[in-house]
Amino acid sequence: MSSALKSSESKAQPVRGTRDLLGEEKRRQSYVTAQAQQASALFGCEEIETPLFEETGVFYRLGESSDIVTKETYTFEDRGGSSLTLRPEGTAPVARALISNGLTQTLPAKFFYAGPMFRYERPQKGRYRQFTQVGVEIFGLNSYHGDIETIQIAENFLERLGLRAQVSLELNSLGDAASREAYREKLVTYFTRYQNDLSEDSRHRLKQNPLRILDSKDEGDRKLLKDAPLYGDSLTVEARSFFDQVLKTLENLGIQYRHNPYLVRGLDYYCHTAFEYVSTDLGAQGTVLAGGRYDGLVKNLGGPEVSGVGWAAGVDRLALLLKGDFTAPRPVVILPMGDAAEAKSFEIANLLRAQNTVTEILYGGNIGKRLKKATKANAHTALIIGDDDLAQNQAQVRILDRGTEEAVAFDKLAAYIKDITS
Repeated sequence: MSSALKSSESKAQPVRGTRDLLGEEKRRQSYVTAQAQQASALFGCEEIETPLFEETGVFYRLGESSDIVTKETYTFEDRGGSSLTLRPEGTAPVARALISNGLTQTLPAKFFYAGPMFRYERPQKGRYRQFTQVGVEIFGLNSYHGDIETIQIAENFLERLGLRAQVSLELNSLGDAASREAYREKLVTYFTRYQNDLSEDSRHRLKQNPLRILDSKDEGDRKLLKDAPLYGDSLTVEARSFFDQVLKTLENLGIQYRHNPYLVRGLDYYCHTAFEYVSTDLGAQGTVLAGGRYDGLVKNLGGPEVSGVGWAAGVDRLALLLKGDFTAPRPVVILPMGDAAEAKSFEIANLLRAQNTVTEILYGGNIGKRLKKATKANAHTALIIGDDDLAQNQAQVRILDRGTEEAVAFDKLAAYIKDITS
């Protein structure tokens, strides 16, 4: 029996590594996304939405040894024979959009994005195969000002969430092309001496992209890293000056940071500042926001030479860190007793909703059953309308938490409800 047939005969479940977002979890994620959008808007970022899938080349041009490729993207062939990939991250699609829409002629350009990404990797706490990211990308700011502004947006965003004190900012310099080449040579020389002690993955990285050995989680590799050359020792004078300006400006702004000399990015188009915000409350996968400068990406995708810097944050992980109450607003419920009362209930509900009062109408069943439904819905107030109430142009207002009830005229209901719920 085929797996497809078996699944059709069993209880339907979400695909492994995915889940349905609803209730408090969805409210938490919506809050995170809204705060990211508002923070980026303060710095002039325009919201952008790219397709969920791109031509596979958009991502595979990033390099066969990149995390994006080795973490197994969802790639498929469509009916026209084109190879397409569900987006595993947001930066490359936004850079592609910059080229496709001719925006390289009107720089600088600043963008904010939010949406689902897809990676086939082992699910764990805060990490799923379909996950949500928010991100900021700034193109056309060649100086360190772009790095600072990008970090400032992240700071504003995390402060809005009340999480800045819970995370630490780590950063490093990847220098310029000359710095990278000098460092690559030092790494190859160092790790070649110990290649028999490297993990299988890192032996492969040594030939293809030695900088990625620094990201290894293998315990044996980590021991060798303690004596490995540091990137900072290979920085050119110009690259050192760039990084010093970043650090000095952060200090002047009162932004706390830690210089992490082992923080790198494996792809060649990354340069200068790389940074991460890290939490100790999420286990091994503690990075909640990561970014850096990527001056070679737009050219790598077929566009002109355009600088870029940005960050992306995992909404799923940030939502896990949020404190506070994310329960749904408590509603007012209307209990119409009869057809005529139902017609009046629509009118009253519209008035209450016009003043942003969450309002539900409960139909059917006796008053006892409906009041039980109201309690289950966490309602704070019930408006009961019967034939006698209609005749007297009033509703019985029962405040459920107190168990009190009084008659209120229809034309005073909206103001009364606003007063007791504010």
